[in-house]
Amino acid sequence: MGGTDEDGWSAVAAEWAELWGDFAEPARLAIVAATGIGTGSRVLDIGCGSGEFLVLLDRLGAVPTGIDPAPGMIAVARSRISAADIRLGSAEELPWPDDSFEVVTAFNSLQFADDILDALTEAARVTVPRGFVAIANWADRDRNDFNVIDSAVARAAGEDQRPDGFLRQPGGLEQLFADGGLEVVASGLLEAPWEVPDDDTLVRGVLLGEDEAAIVAAVPTVLEAARPFRTASGGYRLVNAFRYAVGRTDG
Repeated sequence: MGGTDEDGWSAVAAEWAELWGDFAEPARLAIVAATGIGTGSRVLDIGCGSGEFLVLLDRLGAVPTGIDPAPGMIAVARSRISAADIRLGSAEELPWPDDSFEVVTAFNSLQFADDILDALTEAARVTVPRGFVAIANWADRDRNDFNVIDSAVARAAGEDQRPDGFLRQPGGLEQLFADGGLEVVASGLLEAPWEVPDDDTLVRGVLLGEDEAAIVAAVPTVLEAARPFRTASGGYRLVNAFRYAVGRTDG
C-alpha cells in the first residue's frame, strides 16, 4: 500500500493502530527529549496517523495538534483525543498561520510529500523563530529485520523493491535540513523493535492492506522468512531502526 493512498490508509486505520501504532515510540521519546516538549508546548504532528504521538503530548501537558491526509486515520485519532485540533490536510499546505507552534514533527510521513523540501519549508513557516522541526523515519533497509520478510514477499510475487529514499540514508535528514536553512541540533539512529505474539498477528502486520487472495498466497512465504525472528514464546521480535533529526528555525 502506497504512502499517498489516502483511501487505503483509511480502510486499515484501526488495524494499523493496533499492529503498528506504538512502533515509532523510541523516536517519539527521543524527539520529546531533544526539543524539551513539556507543559504548554504547542506541537503540531504532520501525518499524525492514528494519534499516538498526540496522546503522548497530552500526557505531557503539551497542546497537541495534528494533520493527516487520510480521513480514516483522522477518525481514529479524534476518537482517542477528542479535545485536540486534528485536521484533514497535506504537509505542503498547512492550515495554520505563521509562528503557530514551538515544535513541528513528522514521524514516517514527510517522505510521502510530493515535494519534500516544500513540505519542510511549510513546517518551518508555522514554527516560531528558534523553534524546532523534527523528522523521523525508517532507516536504510539493511538495518531492518522487517526487510528480510518484505523482500521475500516481493520476490515471491515477482516484484522489485523500490530503492531506499534519501531520507533513509545516513546524512539524508541532515542534508534536508541544510537545504531548508535549518540548523541541525540533534540527530541519531534508534533501535525500533516490532514484537508480535503469534503467526496471525505477524501475517496481518506484514500484509496489511493486501486483498484476501494475496494474503492467503503469501502466508507460507511470510512464516518461512520470519523463522529466524521467532521467540521462545511463539511470537516474533524484529529489530528495526529509525533515523531522526531535529532542526532549529531562524530567529
